[in-house]
Amino acid sequence: MKYFVTGATGFVGNKMARLLREKNHEVVAVVRNPDKAADLKSPGVTLVKGDVTEKESMRAAMKGCDGVFHIAGWYKIGVRDKTPGVKINIDGTRNVLELMQELGIRKGVYTSTLAINSDTHGKLMDETYHFSGKHLSEYDRTKAAAHHVADDFIKKGLPLVIVMPGLIYGPGDTSMSGDSMRDYLRKKLPMLPKQTAYSWAHVDDIVEGHWLAMEKGKPGETYIICGPSHTLQEAYNLSAHITGIPAPMFVPAGMLSFSSTIASLIEKVIPLPDLYSAETMRVAAGHTYLGNNSKAKRELGYNPRALEDGLTETLLYNIKEMGIKSKKASI
Repeated sequence: MKYFVTGATGFVGNKMARLLREKNHEVVAVVRNPDKAADLKSPGVTLVKGDVTEKESMRAAMKGCDGVFHIAGWYKIGVRDKTPGVKINIDGTRNVLELMQELGIRKGVYTSTLAINSDTHGKLMDETYHFSGKHLSEYDRTKAAAHHVADDFIKKGLPLVIVMPGLIYGPGDTSMSGDSMRDYLRKKLPMLPKQTAYSWAHVDDIVEGHWLAMEKGKPGETYIICGPSHTLQEAYNLSAHITGIPAPMFVPAGMLSFSSTIASLIEKVIPLPDLYSAETMRVAAGHTYLGNNSKAKRELGYNPRALEDGLTETLLYNIKEMGIKSKKASI
């Protein structure tokens, strides 16, 4: 089979392209800068210069493909320039799906997120839940709008499957959560909020979930492909057990809510680092982004690993890459 992949320079997209090649499928990846995806040449991925925000730049590359994985997305929290959210998440999704429709692609998988549900207040929401309030971040808002775009195309008959990951982690993670984990290993992560919780999935499990959605997912259906749910406190206490490096201090969520208010005032005068922006602290202040993956387990055979297993691999990888000494680094 021949598959078209967006987001191949990203954490999930790169591994998706590699998995498809391991399965001996032909892969065409559209990338803004082919030099940044040079590592995909050795496994045999065809790189095409293009951009999801420029519809026609993808047409020739997508033509003749059997399936599409639309993984590309803007996932920044706390940055000052939020304009890429609309351009990439909303308009980019519309461009990709319009091309799928025009070219008669047989099946597609679109990567949404649990973040479209905003704060679930400690409950594990399934695919039937629809959030209608104000989102906590521009990322959440634009991905929710993009999800609606995908739903509209499905209603028009597009053979599309939607997958919804939660927090994605693993070796090589360049996201803010990956940065936090590396700061923890450097003992430079001063504190974390209590109550804040996510549904954690190792990147390899997320990629497998995408593949299962393409192979077994029913067009028109949505599948939550998150992993097990844990608070930040549980995750970092587990990290301390794995590495021997003490967990950061945990503070009441209200402290971050108050800090978010103060930060919003400061930001009117001077910019703050992304990690300490009002938006970042607002998102982290005791909110929960949780999902129920029972449908994916039942219908797709999805089976994500336990957090301890995934964190052990991820933390020890980072320890080695960063040259950090740990009492348990040889585990």
